[in-house]
Amino acid sequence: MGMTMRLAAGVLLAGFLLSTAQAQSLPKIAEFYFDEDVAAKPLQALPVDQPGLVDQLMKLRERGRKAVEASVQLASIAYAEGRSELANKLYGEALGAVGDTSAQARAIRWNHAWDLYRQGDAEAALALWAAAAEGTRGNAAWVPPTLALALWKLDRKDEAVSWFAAAVRTEPEQWNDVSRFAQLLPHWQDGERAQLAEVQQAWAASPPAWP
Repeated sequence: MGMTMRLAAGVLLAGFLLSTAQAQSLPKIAEFYFDEDVAAKPLQALPVDQPGLVDQLMKLRERGRKAVEASVQLASIAYAEGRSELANKLYGEALGAVGDTSAQARAIRWNHAWDLYRQGDAEAALALWAAAAEGTRGNAAWVPPTLALALWKLDRKDEAVSWFAAAVRTEPEQWNDVSRFAQLLPHWQDGERAQLAEVQQAWAASPPAWP
């Protein structure tokens, strides 16, 4: 299949999977979230300061080496440049190359959600994060603060506080102190941590009971 046909198939796949994710409801809140999730990390084939980064990523895709990671990293670059259609095509190609229930698929959705959130589409980001969370084994630690962030952005503030409360129940000494957010959330941007601090303040004003 040529590059043009692959990209066309990719954007159709990305659109289908995103619409499927948007129809998905949020998972039920658990009491604790102690588990690490290897899929919840930025997918990068090369360092961001690599000389000629885009050209090098394209070469990796052509050679089939780290093609999924390269596609995701190129998609993030495309989003940052305002090329959303290309970004969606690349994400579609990446998802089409892995098993739908694999850890790689969850990592792709997790990364795609961050790109969508940073493009201002918190609703689509929330749907993809929820889909990624449903596929985890156990209760992943990233889930409560991340879903709380998106819900707060969508003005679903009671739900945001309820999710943040799960993080506090799990690690009270960490999540009840906003000064630790930079350490706890190293991949988040300053504005995102500041927004989560608003959720923390709402939680502190009226901590919800469990269950």
